[in-house]
Amino acid sequence: MNGFFSEPAKQIPVSIECDVLVAGGGFAGISAALSAARQGAKVLLCEKLYMLGGLATAGLVSIYLPLCDGQGKQVSFSIAEELLRLSINKGADNVNAHPVPECWFKEANITERAKKRYQVQFNPQYFAIAAEQLLISEGVKILYGTSICDVSVKAGAIDYLIIENKSGRSAIKVKSVVDCTGDSDIFKLANANTRLHEKGNVLAAWYYKTENGKYLLKMHGFADVPESFGKADKPIKDARYKGVEAEELSQMTIDSHAAVLTDYLKQGEFSDDRMLATIATTPQVRMTRKIVGEYTLDYTEQHKEFSDSIGMVSDWRKAGPIFEIPFRTLYSKSIKNLITAGRSISVTDDMWDVTRVIPDCAVTGEAAGAAAAMSDDFGSLDVTALQTVLENRGVKLHEKDIDI
Repeated sequence: MNGFFSEPAKQIPVSIECDVLVAGGGFAGISAALSAARQGAKVLLCEKLYMLGGLATAGLVSIYLPLCDGQGKQVSFSIAEELLRLSINKGADNVNAHPVPECWFKEANITERAKKRYQVQFNPQYFAIAAEQLLISEGVKILYGTSICDVSVKAGAIDYLIIENKSGRSAIKVKSVVDCTGDSDIFKLANANTRLHEKGNVLAAWYYKTENGKYLLKMHGFADVPESFGKADKPIKDARYKGVEAEELSQMTIDSHAAVLTDYLKQGEFSDDRMLATIATTPQVRMTRKIVGEYTLDYTEQHKEFSDSIGMVSDWRKAGPIFEIPFRTLYSKSIKNLITAGRSISVTDDMWDVTRVIPDCAVTGEAAGAAAAMSDDFGSLDVTALQTVLENRGVKLHEKDIDI
């Protein structure tokens, strides 16, 4: 059906006022909210689901990819490492198959560390609760079941965001906003320049099962995991999903559910010793829409030094590459108080597959959150002041700073 319906104009209440609003509670959002709160900001985190962690928890992509370069050098620090350790502080998920890398928890030995990357598999349900408790302890206010459906932009800055949740529709007055939706939703609402991933996402249907007393993750379909965690199944079907339209995401979810059940039942029927335990409660999309920022980072720029670096990440797929992340990849001057983190930062398609994973979300989230607490105009922010904050937390900004 085509056509339009004119919604009657009405006044909506201003329900909350905050210094920093973080949109989205995945690893980028958790890191941004934690970082901003530690800078003394009044922080509100809005999450549409009823658990934190995003794709890593609700999506069951519960592999904390490497904080190191695969050659024994740690490159990602501070909140990125804090959250990794939080995720396994009660034990790693499937600890026998993927044990905690003890060489990274004791005195540095680069030869030993080069043999095993600083990565773990964690329990997604535990992490969602642990992250929630951490944010609350730091003074972050969390609103679950909350979607951001519109923004008000005046003089090149967002002054209000319009939300909807169980309490209805209301407005939030903000000083700065961190878009951690993973899909650049706030940038899109604010009419900032964004770009879709051209190829789209293949179908993933990850799930947990119980078998012989073990709780096991089955990576059915597309899997972004190192070979040490096992190989993924072949593609489930010849289809691609852009991941930014309601009907398509609904169909992707239906396709994923059907694939889970088919794959599970191929292995046998339900029994007391074997059950289908957990399915993803959010679509397992990896690359959807990103911002076009003040700088676009390319995969060829490995080992390149940037004067405005806010931290480093590695290539989870292979050993060797190290990338400094320029602050300019996190924002666009078109909306001066809006910044992003995670898989929607400004990178080329070749680089996107690197920067969309958990450690990169944490590194960029920490920088974005600190910046949002410091300024409501990111194009004019004193980057050296931001870098000082990050360095004081233990972040290493440049490859030359690695001391092992």
